[in-house]
Order: sequence, then structure tokens, then C-alpha cells
Amino acid sequence: MTDKKVALIVGGGSGIGADSAKKLHEKGYEVAVMSSSGKGEALGKELGGLGFTGSNLVVADLEAFVEAAMTKFSRIDAVVNCTGHGPKGAVMDISDDDWHLGMDYYMMNVVRMTRLVLPIMQAQKSGSIVNISTFAAFEPDADFPTSAIFRAALAGYTKLFCNEYAAQGIRMNNVLPGFIDSLPEKPDRVARIPAGRYARVEELSETVAFLASDLSSYITGQNIRVDGGLTASV
Repeated sequence: MTDKKVALIVGGGSGIGADSAKKLHEKGYEVAVMSSSGKGEALGKELGGLGFTGSNLVVADLEAFVEAAMTKFSRIDAVVNCTGHGPKGAVMDISDDDWHLGMDYYMMNVVRMTRLVLPIMQAQKSGSIVNISTFAAFEPDADFPTSAIFRAALAGYTKLFCNEYAAQGIRMNNVLPGFIDSLPEKPDRVARIPAGRYARVEELSETVAFLASDLSSYITGQNIRVDGGLTASV
């Protein structure tokens, strides 16, 4: 049991997920970190919280992660859903199996985790779920076809979820990163960004921490672009 707020980071072994775990810990949260690589388990322990190795594609792993967090902390105030890269390729070359895998990577990971933590948050009468999405959700990019398509679907799911649960104090928002400095920099991509550079990963984790916290208590159902002006749509 803890008096501190508790954040669960799914897919927290590296990149935005790992930096979000560090940022939330810095801001006073107890953190539980899960990843399939083992890096999340090491990070969670390093931060004095819970580390867990498992896949967000496996329901039993998500169940065990939530159960372990509740056993250790007795509360869950925020969840950050990250994921690795799903299937890519030319849009007409992607197989049925890979389309289904893309849906698991980019949408069902959120749906499944939300089912698990919702009753806990309802009992607490509060909670924030933050999903790492993509700039391509509303301007599809051929380099990330399954990500773009299923994260557009995630935006619809997020809005429907918030319509249902906002009055219970439970929020969900999506963060839409552009290109980040945890990835190799490519000149053609830099040329597309009005800011003239890739994002620093901490620029994303600061946004995640804000949306996870009570500072954003009246923000829900939103898709927040953190892309240096990359997307053109209004």
C-alpha cells in the first residue's frame, strides 16, 4: 500500500515508455514498468518500483502485471500504453495475418489494458490513461501503414470511451509523436518538419506526465500532436 500515486507503463523498456517511467518517478509517482525485452523489469526495479517482463499482446501477461501492481501498491492512478513497431510494407503486400497483428499492436493493446484497469479506476473514482499514438493517425504515412490505420481507429475508441467514463473521473488521451531522437535521423524526414529537428524524447515524456496527472484534469478524449509542426491538418 502506498500514499503516492501509481503509474503503470506498458512497453516501458526503451524510448518514450522508458523516459515516461523516469519522468513520472521524478514527479513523485510509484511506477510499475512492463516490457517484453526485460529492460522494463530492470528499469522498474531501478526506480524502486515494480518491474515485469511480459508482452502486451498476451492477455495473461497484462492480467499478471495489473495483479502484481495491485498487490504491491493497492492502487492504479495512471496507465501509459506504449508499443513497439508492428508490421510494415507496401499497403497491398500486407497479409491478413499482419493486418490482424497490427490491430493487436496498435489498438487492442489499449482495449485489453483498459478493460483490466477500468474497475480499479472506477472504485477510486479517478484515473488517467495515456496512449502513445502517431502523427500518422490523421495523415497516413506509407512508411507506417498498420500504425496509421489502427491508431486512427484508436482515436475513435478513445472518444467513445471518454463519452462513457468522463463523468466518473476517468480520462483517456492519445499523444501523437512525430519523429523522435531515439530513432536514426534521416535528412528527408528532417526536411518535412517545420521545427527543423527530431523531437527529444523528454519532450514526449513531459507531455505524457502532464496528461497522466491532475494538472490535465479537464482534458480527455484528445489527440495531442507533439510533432514539431510535421502534420499539416487543422
